[in-house]
Amino acid sequence: MSQATVLFQNVSFMYDTASVPLFVNLQLHFPVGWSGIIGANGCGKTTLLQLAVGKLQPQQGQVQSLAEAVYCPQRTDEPPPFFDALLDATDGSARRLKGQLEVAESWRGRWHTLSHGERKRAQIGVAVWRRPQILAIDEPTNHLDATARDLLITALRSFQGVGLLVSHDRTLLDTLCQQCVFIDPPQAVLRPGGFSQGSRQAKAEARRADKQYAHAKRERQRIEREAHRRRADAAQAHHKRSKRGLAKKDHDARGQKNLARATGKDGVGGKLLRQLDARLDRARHTQASISVTKTSALGIWMPGMQSKRATLFSLPACRLPLGPERWLHVPSLTMRPDDRIALTGANGSGKSTLIARLIKSVDLPPERVTYIPQEIPRRQAEASVSQTRSLAKDKRGQLMTIISRLGSQPQRLLETGQPSPGEVRKLLLALGMVHTPQLIVMDEPTNHLDVPSIECLEAALQDCPCGLLLVSHDEYFLSRLTKTRWQIRRQDEQSSHADMTLRIVDVDTPRAIG
Repeated sequence: MSQATVLFQNVSFMYDTASVPLFVNLQLHFPVGWSGIIGANGCGKTTLLQLAVGKLQPQQGQVQSLAEAVYCPQRTDEPPPFFDALLDATDGSARRLKGQLEVAESWRGRWHTLSHGERKRAQIGVAVWRRPQILAIDEPTNHLDATARDLLITALRSFQGVGLLVSHDRTLLDTLCQQCVFIDPPQAVLRPGGFSQGSRQAKAEARRADKQYAHAKRERQRIEREAHRRRADAAQAHHKRSKRGLAKKDHDARGQKNLARATGKDGVGGKLLRQLDARLDRARHTQASISVTKTSALGIWMPGMQSKRATLFSLPACRLPLGPERWLHVPSLTMRPDDRIALTGANGSGKSTLIARLIKSVDLPPERVTYIPQEIPRRQAEASVSQTRSLAKDKRGQLMTIISRLGSQPQRLLETGQPSPGEVRKLLLALGMVHTPQLIVMDEPTNHLDVPSIECLEAALQDCPCGLLLVSHDEYFLSRLTKTRWQIRRQDEQSSHADMTLRIVDVDTPRAIG
């Protein structure tokens, strides 16, 4: 494979619906190896990938690359091109990738019945198998359980071209990346190493900038005080030398003032003031030239209330279809108003299938249930933005405050017709909060969210008094928020196609209780 590179030269980009540019004069170089793309939701990470592979064109500057590029989007709505070709392929690379990622022949023709984690593994497998010189991947570990994530890392390590990786998975970035781009519109800074090394450097740079800014501010204020004092002295001296109010025949007083003017005191004072003004201009310019990181208030208090009903839902024992001759066996399930439940299991084990069935069993008014699905269809995302724009001013302001405190810029979200998946999740959560929910159900809530947003979401859900049902592979997230586990496992651990069964485990005293 040739030594392909991607070079951004003075690249500026702005969406038609935006009021300000997203990027201005970017200078970036991506060599062979993996480069991470890091930033808050909605900051332009996906846009940067699409500029790199030619799916978008800059308004100014150019992106230089003559290499073949493959782009893997966040969404997995449709099977990727060449999916059937990968399933048919018998070459060593195809067999190895299908084995590494556990991509099965039985997946052919049933894309829409695959779990999102299975779809993501297939999407990545096809992309790596095609052996492009440039591979751009957007959030590859979304939906993946721990086993699948390890399989993915193994597959990505084998890629030998220019790899561009958008991810909030800190371990993945540290494992694969030789450099990372940290985006803070309209700029992007390239730093060596993975997420951890780059973050340490960014924090050190921010501390230095804060100190330089504080020093420049103190110097400006000192010069302003000196200039103010000198102007006051000059005004007083001018008053003393002024002939206004003197009698025309008072020749002695007029002579003294003429003598003071002749000695040049007026000229010296004026010269010193002009020098101070020049120094003040330089001090102001120095202060303005120092870029400091602006911090916004994060974290939200999530409104909610506890239902007075005895139960939020009850589901009798049943079995749910998971595909050809596969079933999920479910015991009798009940959720109380104050329950905080984690639903866990491997990709394809039936978690989302069970959630869909449980939602139908909820014994609450629809407006009292906030449900955030694992993936939000594009039409629903666009409808949510339109709904937000049509809200009354006070309600829209409340929603925008929540979104802002989850780490996104509300104005940018409203200006786009297609917000990022992370922004959509925040928007749907905010819309649900308007109705004071008694039950919150979130399927893979940390997918697509940046690290500060995840931390804010954790804090918000910890304080919420309503019932909570979370589906996630993020063990740290679940450990902070839930007390009971509903675990889905294979009945026969030796078979990948065996039926699944659910058991209930009390987290405080880890034993099966149902």
